[in-house]
Amino acid sequence: MTKTKKEKVSADVEEAAVADGNEKSYHELIAHVNPIAQPLASKKLSKKLYKCVKKASKVKNIRRGVKEVQKFINKGETGIVVMAGDTLPIDVYCHLPVMCEDRNLPYAYIPSKGDLGSSAGSKRPTCVILIKPHEDYQDAYDECVAEVTGLPKPL
Repeated sequence: MTKTKKEKVSADVEEAAVADGNEKSYHELIAHVNPIAQPLASKKLSKKLYKCVKKASKVKNIRRGVKEVQKFINKGETGIVVMAGDTLPIDVYCHLPVMCEDRNLPYAYIPSKGDLGSSAGSKRPTCVILIKPHEDYQDAYDECVAEVTGLPKPL
């Protein structure tokens, strides 16, 4: 048994594989969202939030994970809280929206924790991220804050 060399796959072939169905569409992801995932970001807003998370992770200006986000919300840190809507069990992070509302932090749910983790530069899925403001991506951050605060809050 000898080792065989793997052929290098071009970028065009990889994009075609993604388009074939390896990546789920927004509507397929919404089907697996929790009942408490309100306000849910639209497809357009989700893309903006993913881009903002990616920019923030490059300058290491995010808080990732329930424990870390909860700790820094309690300490009074400001930013946008982005939560994944497909996290189970719900009890893991169901207390965070109440904490955000008490401290007037904007928050929104997006459909996929896998996409949230990958946009933060991690191979692991992430259910909660706090994006802190920074001058490198301030315009994208301000746009996201405006849209997230405009989302209707649950009763």
